[in-house]
Amino acid sequence: MTINELTGKIINGKEITKEEALRLVDAPLEELCEAADKIRQHYNGNKFDMCAILSVKGGRCSENCKFCAQSSFSKADIPSFEIRDRDYVVADAKKLDGLGITHYCQVSSGRKLSKKEIEKICDNVRGIVEETGFAPCVSLGLLDKEDLKMLKEAGVKRVHNNIETSPEYFKKICTTHTTDEKLAVMKTVHELGLELCSGGIFGIGETWEDRIDMAFALTDIKPESIPINMLKPIKGTPMDYRETLTKDEVRRIVAIFKFILPKSSIRFAAGRDILDDTGICCFKGGSNSTITGNMLTVKGISVEEDLKTIKSLGYKLA
Repeated sequence: MTINELTGKIINGKEITKEEALRLVDAPLEELCEAADKIRQHYNGNKFDMCAILSVKGGRCSENCKFCAQSSFSKADIPSFEIRDRDYVVADAKKLDGLGITHYCQVSSGRKLSKKEIEKICDNVRGIVEETGFAPCVSLGLLDKEDLKMLKEAGVKRVHNNIETSPEYFKKICTTHTTDEKLAVMKTVHELGLELCSGGIFGIGETWEDRIDMAFALTDIKPESIPINMLKPIKGTPMDYRETLTKDEVRRIVAIFKFILPKSSIRFAAGRDILDDTGICCFKGGSNSTITGNMLTVKGISVEEDLKTIKSLGYKLA
C-alpha cells in the first residue's frame, strides 16, 4: 500500500499491520509526516494538550533502568528529597494555573510508594482540585489497585506509566521489573475508569522493529496519551555515551506512532530542546500534545515559548 492508501485505511477506522508499519521506516519522510498530520486532524482536530510535571519525590531508585539518572546504578549527581507537602505542591501548581495547561502531574522516584506516601500524594491531589483548575495526574511507579482507587477518590484523572520500549528490548535495559508488571498497572488504570498515559524513551539502542513492537504492545490498551521521549545522555548513567537522535529520526518516530495509534494523543515530551525548532516539525507531523517546562532531570521548553508556538500553529488548547 502507498502512504495515501494507508492513511485512507486508518481514517476509515481500520488498523495498520506490523508489516505495513515496518515499510514506513523507509517511506519518504515529508509525505509520511503530512499523512500523520492528516490522521491527527481527523481523530484529534486542532486540540492541543499541555501537561506540566513536578518531581514530588527525588533520589535513588531501587530499579536499574540504564537510561535513568535516578537509578541506584547511576552515578549522576541528583537531588534527594521526600514527598513534597501539600503547600509546596499547590503553590507550584498555582504558578501555572490559568495559562492553558490542562494537566498537572506529580512524579516520584522509586519502584513503588508506601501506603503512607500514597496518602500524602492524595492530600496533594485534593489541594490541586480545590485550589486550581488542573486535571491532576500522577506517575508513581508500580501502583496496585488499592493505590489507584485511593488516587481516583482524591481526584486523579490520569495515571502515567511508561512501557519505555519493546517488551523484548526492555529486558536488556532493566532487570528489576518487567513489561508485564507495567501492563498490569495500565490495565487496572483503565478498569477503574482513569485515563492512561504510557509511552517510552528512544535513542537507548533500540532498533526500528523495537520501536514498532513497542507501539503494537500498546494497541490492546490504547493509552489516551503517548509520551515520546528522546534520550538526553546524562553523565554518570550507563547510557551517557550515546549520541542523540537526528531530527529526521525523531520526526519519523512521531509519525509512525500516529499511524499505529491514531486515536491517541502523541505527546512529544523530553528531548525537544535537542531539535533546532524545539519540536515544531513534530507538531506538524502527528503530535498534538507536550510536556511543558522542565522535565525531571533534564531541561525542557518554557511555558511561555510553548504557548506562543502552539498558537502560531493554529492549535486550540484543550
